[in-house]
Amino acid sequence: MNIGEAANLTGISAKMIRYYEETGLLPPAGRRQSGYRSYGEHDLHRLRFVRRARDFGFSMEQIKALLQLWADKSRASAEIKEITLSQVAAIDAKIAELTSLRYALHHLAEQCHGDVHPDCPILDDLVGKDRQIAA
Repeated sequence: MNIGEAANLTGISAKMIRYYEETGLLPPAGRRQSGYRSYGEHDLHRLRFVRRARDFGFSMEQIKALLQLWADKSRASAEIKEITLSQVAAIDAKIAELTSLRYALHHLAEQCHGDVHPDCPILDDLVGKDRQIAA
């Protein structure tokens, strides 16, 4: 199948498929006599794997490692678990960061009167409390 068909079947754009080839996540596609890329079932499985891994937020390096482990039938599942738990820790850190940001923004919004007057602690905080906002 061509790149457009592979894109439709996997939900990955043709541009991203080309990028995955360039970065080594996907081996270079076979070529037809016309020069167009040609993909098979194994390529689709690999693309779906990459897409699902991206959905989970794994980095490109983590995905490369997971793909290598997937291909290695003598792999140790401990390595897969280690990569996955590393991603869980990264997600937990991001949740903590976003929770803190949400709290700070909510607190600032509560301090703003939201009326016709120009004074607003949100803008004061964004520019720094000791600086004036230029009109």
